[in-house]
Amino acid sequence: MSRTAEPGADKRIDGRAFAAGLRERVARAVSTVSETHGFTPGLAVVLVGEDPASQVYVRNKGKQTVETGMRSVEHRLDASTDQDTLLKLIADLNADDAVDGILVQLPLPEQIDAQAVLDAIEPAKDVDGFHVINAGRLATGGAALVPCTPLGCLLLLQDRLGDLSGKHAVVVGRSNIVGKPMAQLLLGANATVTIAHSRTADLPAMCRQADILVAAVGRPEMVRGDWIKTGATVIDVGINRVPAPEKGDGKTRLVGDVAFDEALAVAGAITPVPGGVGPMTIACLLRNTVEAACRRRGVTLPEM
Repeated sequence: MSRTAEPGADKRIDGRAFAAGLRERVARAVSTVSETHGFTPGLAVVLVGEDPASQVYVRNKGKQTVETGMRSVEHRLDASTDQDTLLKLIADLNADDAVDGILVQLPLPEQIDAQAVLDAIEPAKDVDGFHVINAGRLATGGAALVPCTPLGCLLLLQDRLGDLSGKHAVVVGRSNIVGKPMAQLLLGANATVTIAHSRTADLPAMCRQADILVAAVGRPEMVRGDWIKTGATVIDVGINRVPAPEKGDGKTRLVGDVAFDEALAVAGAITPVPGGVGPMTIACLLRNTVEAACRRRGVTLPEM
């Protein structure tokens, strides 16, 4: 007996499947540079403290790094670690030629200035794309290592829509991690871009103008179905944990920044939460690590 397809299945953008394919392409690229040029890209991840979500994330990063054939190095420091100690570790990683990418897991304990730490990472090894030099290169159209989540969003959009030229994209959110780099990437893809935020006058009306709507505000289900233009492509970056009384006392569920069921009825395509943008972040981190390794050595980047 055949199973009936889930309603709206054709509208769902499957980030898990795309990320799996990207990891396969990264693995082939790693094999190519290893066989042709004799080096294996290496990623160093630094975790300070014992935040449970960060521990899971770091573990997944390490596992997927190894699965693609790269070297994974983890540095786990106590929550009491001071800033000078962390900066000394980063200086050592900057000087280590076997390390191509450095990622410091956020958030950091309150005694550490996160921006000072991010600024200390060598831009050529800044696989998170947060260094001011990489941000400036992205803004001016130069060659930059790009923040992983916005890059993942762009890849999903291009896979679904092809050429983005002339499309009106509205990015809701103006963070340095997602909103601003997302807007720069969309501009680079020749979309017409509006950045909206909590102070935008009549935010729902602005969203209704979007052919592409990217929600990155960190507010559970803020974007409602009637905010969305019929047929628009919706990228939901939000990952929010909310109470789920239907599952029992104290249980929670993950939701995005978009009211998914409402949006699904209107949108032409939408990323679910979970299973949409989330899996793309680590896959793009691996992609960035290979790119950093090749750039550092003046080697042509294999197609990924």
